[in-house]
Amino acid sequence: MVATNRYPTEPLKLWKKAKELREQYYINYARAHEKGGLRWSGSAWALDAIPTAFGDDVYPLTGEPYAASISADRKFAKQCMDAAESVGFARDLCAYVRTYWGAMHLNKYLFGGEYPKPDFTFTSQICCTHSKWYQHVARVEKVPAFFLDVSVGPYKDLTEDRLNYVASQLHEGIEFVEKATGRKCDDERLIRAVKNEMRSTSLWAEICALNKAVPAPLDEKTMYSLYVLTTLHKSSQWCADFHEELLDEVKDRVARGIAAVPSERCRIMTDSQPPWGFLKIFRYLEQFGVVSIGSLYTIGLQGTWETKPDGSWGARTTPMDKGIEIKDRDTALRLYADWTLSKPMFQGFYDAQLKTEMMKTMAKEWKADGVMLHLNRGCEGSSMGIMENRLGLAETGIPVMSYEGNMGDDREFDEVRSQARVDAFMEQLGLRKLAA
Repeated sequence: MVATNRYPTEPLKLWKKAKELREQYYINYARAHEKGGLRWSGSAWALDAIPTAFGDDVYPLTGEPYAASISADRKFAKQCMDAAESVGFARDLCAYVRTYWGAMHLNKYLFGGEYPKPDFTFTSQICCTHSKWYQHVARVEKVPAFFLDVSVGPYKDLTEDRLNYVASQLHEGIEFVEKATGRKCDDERLIRAVKNEMRSTSLWAEICALNKAVPAPLDEKTMYSLYVLTTLHKSSQWCADFHEELLDEVKDRVARGIAAVPSERCRIMTDSQPPWGFLKIFRYLEQFGVVSIGSLYTIGLQGTWETKPDGSWGARTTPMDKGIEIKDRDTALRLYADWTLSKPMFQGFYDAQLKTEMMKTMAKEWKADGVMLHLNRGCEGSSMGIMENRLGLAETGIPVMSYEGNMGDDREFDEVRSQARVDAFMEQLGLRKLAA
């Protein structure tokens, strides 16, 4: 055993508020009809400013974070996956899809009561499962569905024609929601929603960039409970405003040298979704004085980034901060399309090398001493090219370990074997457990 704490620490002041916002989100969706509101379901990557433009009483249920929440409840998750498989869906499909479908077929809502049927589905298509996911929901629940194709290639190759293709679909999406709900799009509310989404995702990137500091003000396990808010309703006023508050608190933590892990002496980064039923691995790492500073998934699933003039990676500057006025629907939708297509996690769906280069940048700027890669059988998209990523990182001289698992199906995760691999990796990094 070796000596411990090096830095002061304290709980995150906004932790309780973050949990309350998340809980209220799921309550609002379930009770929407009681208040005369509407419900819709789609991917966390859906361009949700479109439905938001139809009223503050239009509530989403984004499938991935909902399925991740179910995954943390191992018993219910198993029931859901059994239900999906019993109606003929293969076990090697996306774990989130199987979990969501299973809960729907069981007619059970994780937070109590029956599954709250959406009034329509609205989703984007870049991951290979997204459209089929909500096509099945729409067929079973007999509701209208809209699918937005955003798979137009890497952002670095974006052309005017490709941008127009996505923006024109956003106009079609508005027409779809008008027909599905009988309501008219409020352009003032649309512009506000687009601005809120840009604020939320730029602010989250700015918050994550503060984790470049030593000691890191946030650890990844905590970040999972924070980044999820942008996956729920990133175009909402409450989400954007919360991120303003969170940025102020994290800036204050950096200024005062407040550490997420007071014994920090080694920094690692991860990749892909974690096995949600095994998040205790992050607390186990802390026994060695290790902090996980995040991953491309954590910071780039919803965070929007750009290369700054000094060559560093930072939060993307919003059009509003550039002095661009958004006064009409067409301007809002074109800027919205461009903003969405620049997300880091989108790029890995096209070329493993693009993801490798982003991971190299993150490892360097966040001062990572090692990388832990989850060979995640539950998500083909986030794991695509992961062994190429491993080779690219190893070529830079950074130690890399990998372990097999599944973000949502713990039948595919060997806890004992995975912890043994972590122990071996700690030894490789020259780390021993700290004194209690």
